[in-house]
Amino acid sequence: MPINYDDRIPNNVDLSSNKRLQRALETWQPAFLDWWRDVGPVGTALDQIYLRTAISTEPGGWAHFDHVRMPDYRWGIFLEDQDHGRTIPCGDHTGEPVWQEVPGEYRSNLRRIIVTQADTEPASVEQQRWLGMTAPSLYDMRNLFQVNVEEGRHLWAMVYLLHAYFGKDGRDEADELLARRSGDPDKPRILDAFNQPCPDWLTFFCFTMFTDRDGKYQLGALAESGFDPLARTCRFMLTEEAHHLSVGELGVERVLRRSAQLTQLDPNGDARAQGGIDLPTVQKWINFWFCYSIDLFGSEISSNGADFFAMGLKGRWNEAKDYTDHKALDKYYALPVVKNGSLTEENVPLRNAMNEVLRQSYITDCGRVVKRWNTALEQEGSDFRVSLPNSRFFRRQGVYADNNFNREGELIGSEAWERNRDAWLPSAADRAYVASLMHPVTEPGKIAHWIAEPRRGINGQDVAFEYVRKG
Repeated sequence: MPINYDDRIPNNVDLSSNKRLQRALETWQPAFLDWWRDVGPVGTALDQIYLRTAISTEPGGWAHFDHVRMPDYRWGIFLEDQDHGRTIPCGDHTGEPVWQEVPGEYRSNLRRIIVTQADTEPASVEQQRWLGMTAPSLYDMRNLFQVNVEEGRHLWAMVYLLHAYFGKDGRDEADELLARRSGDPDKPRILDAFNQPCPDWLTFFCFTMFTDRDGKYQLGALAESGFDPLARTCRFMLTEEAHHLSVGELGVERVLRRSAQLTQLDPNGDARAQGGIDLPTVQKWINFWFCYSIDLFGSEISSNGADFFAMGLKGRWNEAKDYTDHKALDKYYALPVVKNGSLTEENVPLRNAMNEVLRQSYITDCGRVVKRWNTALEQEGSDFRVSLPNSRFFRRQGVYADNNFNREGELIGSEAWERNRDAWLPSAADRAYVASLMHPVTEPGKIAHWIAEPRRGINGQDVAFEYVRKG
């Protein structure tokens, strides 16, 4: 059946008049819906979810709320309105008019960038597919499903670029995005963090806090791209990404608050004895997901990062606003590296350190959230404080991956690492305990014992609102 483009796919890219693109999407949309049914959220097809849907880029149009079934969700395609005077903000083409078509010499690199970003969107839906079965409240269940459908919309946004600008190669890549599977040993997702299991809600909150925050910075770097359709797509995606980050940030905060409360209720200061998640265990989850997420920025010294910047395909965070030197030639970045068994500072050409520049912007942002978490702990009367490990700790990518470091970033031997691993990272016993707490709470206004209530509801609704109406 032909797609009704005015109804089923809200868009501002003139789909109704683009016959070639219509034919491509008429083939891809049924495959997308099959993928959603096969590996999307489990047991929810008949549920009515209070979801936000983007129906236009206007201030009142990108956040329309109503109860809808997820299979009926209107996954749209939106680009931020075009700035006709925009120029390329960085690299060797700085100041030239932005490209409205793919530059031939950069075609392969652009496709690679788009596919890598696009692959993260369906991956996270697959990782989180079972979480609705153990939601701590209807409020949290709704937030999970909002994240899921918006990751699906972000996939549509990237698939639009592949179909519209990359011909048969783009169509083939779009098909492959639905063929890979998170954690599949034979056909895994491209990036390692998106192959990790997400079996519990503490993991989900840390994932949306740290890994989706990586997505914010990757989208922000691509929003500076000289390829204007990509930049405009990413700018609109960032308006939705903010909700994902708030789900993670506030979710972890609520776990921390409840842990502090239960610690004080127990005669021995043991939150686990009161049916909660103790604060040191939350810290282990923070350690794990912060480190997995900073790996996503790539190696600290990267010729690919240098090339993408030089070509004008990817910039720094707020490149156009925060920097005055947009070519980054004859500049250096001081980076600690391991040489002869010790850390020493090396001056790396700035273009080759662009991944690290973006990573440090991300780490600063994460640090601001940690301060807010510690303020919450102080408000609850707890002396415990959470913290971020050093960026050299528990790395599997980049210049630190072949060495062991403690949380403070100091070089240690393999024996010291193994001796302390379970004190720093979730152990099998920790994971089993957290999993034992994951029981669904599906009565409006009720919430699981191990997490604090949210302070406010969604879109002006009460916390006790029926965010999910079971089908």
